[in-house]
Amino acid sequence: MSGNIELLSRAIAGAREEGRAALVGYLPAGFPTVDDGVRAVTAMIEGGCDIVEVGLPHSDPVLDGPVIQTADDIALRGGIRITDVIRTVREAHAATGAPVLCMTYWNPVDAYGVERFAADLAAAGGAGCILPDLPVEEADVWRKAAEQHGLATVFVVAPSSRDERLAKITAAGSGFVYAASLMGVTGTRESVGHEARELVRRTRAVTELPVCVGLGVSDARQAQEVGSFADGVIVGSAFVKRLLDAPDVEAGLAGVRALAGELAAGVRGRA
Repeated sequence: MSGNIELLSRAIAGAREEGRAALVGYLPAGFPTVDDGVRAVTAMIEGGCDIVEVGLPHSDPVLDGPVIQTADDIALRGGIRITDVIRTVREAHAATGAPVLCMTYWNPVDAYGVERFAADLAAAGGAGCILPDLPVEEADVWRKAAEQHGLATVFVVAPSSRDERLAKITAAGSGFVYAASLMGVTGTRESVGHEARELVRRTRAVTELPVCVGLGVSDARQAQEVGSFADGVIVGSAFVKRLLDAPDVEAGLAGVRALAGELAAGVRGRA
């Protein structure tokens, strides 16, 4: 079965046709439980996210700040397995029809089996994989499997990336480019800042792939700001925080749905 890279491309293109950036939400699978994690990812889409990223919880998530690390730890202590991550992708996509990606570090994919992971993700209706720690020089095996199964391979670029490095990374990717808005780990910020705008400009100079900005966006105002110059706005920690801070799961799901609505208004210029 082929994955949904084309659905991902259509979602970003559709947002562009509406004169706005796509809204991309992130939550780790298995948080707060596998079943409630599926409900939370679905709630993000129902609330207004165009695309979602399902995180594969990791014991040493080098790109993630304390909020997502806490959620990962809850999922890992709950016994999350890769099959649960795949199930989350499958059920969220089946419930909404939206493009769903998996965001993961490389070691779990390598241990599970590259071909097997790509095949299972595609069979679940997945749209692709975001691989923040996989160097493009070592990505050929994954890229071949992903292409074979109709999956996007999304690489991360950062403000520290030189222009020639940006060209190399983006030439190896597909779907979109994940532009980290600043140096550091995920988390909410008061300002996303000038670095993100400049990184998008530099990235667009070397690729025709859409450029989506993540790290630091947490409210409608910031979503509107980033959406004014990027093809997509990625929000993760703010969604996780709504679940962590809620008194119970139902309140957390309502909070996730409400935040998605607020951010959706932001990318539409109604912050």
